[in-house]
Amino acid sequence: MTTNKNGIDQQKGTQKASLELLYRISREIATTLDLSTVLERVLSLSLKTIGAISGSIIVLDDNGHPLESAMIVNDQLLSHTNEQLKSTLEEGLAGWVVENRDAVNIPDTSQDERWLRRPDDEVTGAKSVVAVPIMARNDLMGVITLAHPKPHYLQKYHLALVHAIADQAGIAILNAQLYGESERRARVMTALANSATAMSSTLRLETVLDNILKEIQTALQVEAVTLSLIDSEEGNLVYKAAIHDTIDLSSSLVGRKIRIGQGFAGWVAECGEGEIIADTKDDPRFSQTNQLFPKISPYAIVAAPIFIPGKILGVLEAMNPLAGHFQTDALQVLSGIGSLAGSSIRNAQLYEDLEITHSRYHDLFENSIDPIIITDLQGNVIETNNRTLETNQYSEKEIKELSISEIHEIDWEGVGEDFSKLLDVASYSYESNLKTKNSEDIPIHVNVHQIQIANESRLQWILRDISERKKLDQLREDLTSMIFHDLRSPLSNVISSLDVIQASLPGARDQDIQDLFDIANRSTVRIQRLTKSLLDINKLESGRTITNLEEVKPDELIHYAKQALITQSDAKKQNVSLTIPADLPLIHADRDMLERVLINIFQNAIKFTPSKGHIDFGVEADGNSIQFWVQDSGPGVDPEYIDRIFDKYTRIHPDERIKGLGLGLAFCRLAVEGHKGRIWVENLPEGGAKFTFTIPSL
Repeated sequence: MTTNKNGIDQQKGTQKASLELLYRISREIATTLDLSTVLERVLSLSLKTIGAISGSIIVLDDNGHPLESAMIVNDQLLSHTNEQLKSTLEEGLAGWVVENRDAVNIPDTSQDERWLRRPDDEVTGAKSVVAVPIMARNDLMGVITLAHPKPHYLQKYHLALVHAIADQAGIAILNAQLYGESERRARVMTALANSATAMSSTLRLETVLDNILKEIQTALQVEAVTLSLIDSEEGNLVYKAAIHDTIDLSSSLVGRKIRIGQGFAGWVAECGEGEIIADTKDDPRFSQTNQLFPKISPYAIVAAPIFIPGKILGVLEAMNPLAGHFQTDALQVLSGIGSLAGSSIRNAQLYEDLEITHSRYHDLFENSIDPIIITDLQGNVIETNNRTLETNQYSEKEIKELSISEIHEIDWEGVGEDFSKLLDVASYSYESNLKTKNSEDIPIHVNVHQIQIANESRLQWILRDISERKKLDQLREDLTSMIFHDLRSPLSNVISSLDVIQASLPGARDQDIQDLFDIANRSTVRIQRLTKSLLDINKLESGRTITNLEEVKPDELIHYAKQALITQSDAKKQNVSLTIPADLPLIHADRDMLERVLINIFQNAIKFTPSKGHIDFGVEADGNSIQFWVQDSGPGVDPEYIDRIFDKYTRIHPDERIKGLGLGLAFCRLAVEGHKGRIWVENLPEGGAKFTFTIPSL
């Protein structure tokens, strides 16, 4: 009877201790929802109650992989790796419990092959162990294992007690997981919302990138985050930003480049797909670029592409989750932030490009040596550069109250009424005078064209001061006029003297002497023509009309010009053909002036036509005009000079050894236009140039 009573008392004591344990566990569980804290407290109380010296609780995810754990040996909470837990689940007793979803009591671990042998088992000896699956709502949540150093110590009632503990732990773990998941989702949603706000709060690219990385680090709870962008010109992926919990990662990483397709990030950029690497040691893609991260040791990485419509912009990478592993939706979260980031980064890039362009234009605008004025399409001044204010001597306020027509004399014929012609041409140029505040006139070259500013059409006027050029032109003209005016008298004396010498010199009829006189006469006549042409240029440019007009036969002009230069063309063995139809109408002209026009054009043809080349010299009726032409077989006219070949001081071939002042064709234009005619030049398909001019017929 005494024995039975002692057994009953012992059983009651055990039941009381068990109830106290379950109560304490229930109370501990109720005080926290943090999963790791729950596991530590449950395991610690369980060990103390049954007298075990070591134990573990392993929590599993939906795929049976370790999610969280606690391990205590001799009252010490041990750190462990996923690799150690994985080994335990694959080969040890906990793995058997998980696979069979059944509890087990091993009286002696040395006699049971399900116990995973440890290196210290030889020292610590055999043990007794209980292991129980942790269930909640028929789902396997994990496994709890307790070990006592004495074989056969742990009995069935210990197993039943651990079962009860596991039941409470299951609910606690489920609640903690639900709470953790709720917190994580809230954190992710907050991070996504914050990401959208942070990304749209600025257009500064550096700030945008920094905001993106911070929100990713918060959302995924990771150690480090990097962002790289594709350089389409070089075909590289360039790291643009990086953050880390404790070290300066950006200084060693930003600016580094990898090829698209190289490494994990390069693979994501090439394929346009995100992925999680749970263990970098098992993935060869990471080993290709692990030298990029000398300051950290990435063991797990998730990466996602940054998209804009129709294009991959770059790659986001998050490394080393603080929990030891990535949540199942980590890729989805990173991809979502990547989608938000794409448009923000692109907008920031466009804004940065716009700022660079604006800064460049502003510098060019303000630092230009020429006055630049921006007006609306009505000519009202909107903006000016500093040079404009310096030149015009107005204040900024004063000049903005003016119209462009009050600042300079506008070529209304060229720009059109209300500037209408400027809307249809790329640009228009003319010369004018700038009117300053102090009523000073400054000669200027004006270039005006239409531009777009903030989607508004504006006119940009560039006013170049040509005072020095005008002074030089005037000096050159005055000097030229003076020289040729002074040449007329001595030249006339030379011609008269040659005539007297030729008439009075004995033996002047000798052919050799006659040839010398011919050369002298031709040279003086040429100088006389040039002198007259230069004087005529000055007269015609000043607006004086041609007065020495008479009825002239066009064919006589052709024959005269040919006869004047036949010696030169014969010297080069050139073939000169004349095209002169009969019964041509007369023209009303200054004979001497048009003879010089034809001689100038014919002389150019002789200069540029090679030896034994062909020159066609002709005239024909063309409606109410007579059309003259000279066609050579030379190199033609450089297209660059076609539009300005008849301007003063323009030479057809300025780089060649053929000499000239560039005044002959300028005289031709002025003389022809003075006769109400027109002159032009064109290159021929078969080579050579054709100079043509018209004179009204009677």
